Amino acid sequence: MKVLMVCLGNICRSPLAEGILQYKSDEQKLNWEIDSAGTGGWHSGEPPHKKAQKIARLHGVNISPLKARQFIKEDMQRFDKIYVMDSDNYNEVKRIAGDLWDERKVDLILNESNPGSNASVPDPWYENTDDAFETTFQLLNEACEKFLNKIKK
Repeated sequence: MKVLMVCLGNICRSPLAEGILQYKSDEQKLNWEIDSAGTGGWHSGEPPHKKAQKIARLHGVNISPLKARQFIKEDMQRFDKIYVMDSDNYNEVKRIAGDLWDERKVDLILNESNPGSNASVPDPWYENTDDAFETTFQLLNEACEKFLNKIKK
């Protein structure tokens, strides 16, 4: 399985989601490819936000080697599942994908923990507090766990 996590700048939410799902899939000895991207390219080549790295590390997840990149339309073909963090990301992925758009592959990640809610993962970048990053981590951790449990059935 190939899974892509997408947020705005690819330095907070999506690298956390990538790290969490990679950690969980490795624990279960699944041969999955997990990646992340942003709909914008402002941070391309940069590591995840320092507080994202800190909170992930506190939970045993190392995201420090990750580097931000921008979503490209070919990602629609490369990945089996694409999770976005909010409806703006969804609309941007759809726009960038253009004629390669496949709505069956794309969903808001929190629909895994709260089906049909179309809820957004709050962007901790704006608050820039450990608590905000912890909340984001917990939401993503639960959604990734539910996704893995669903796939394993």
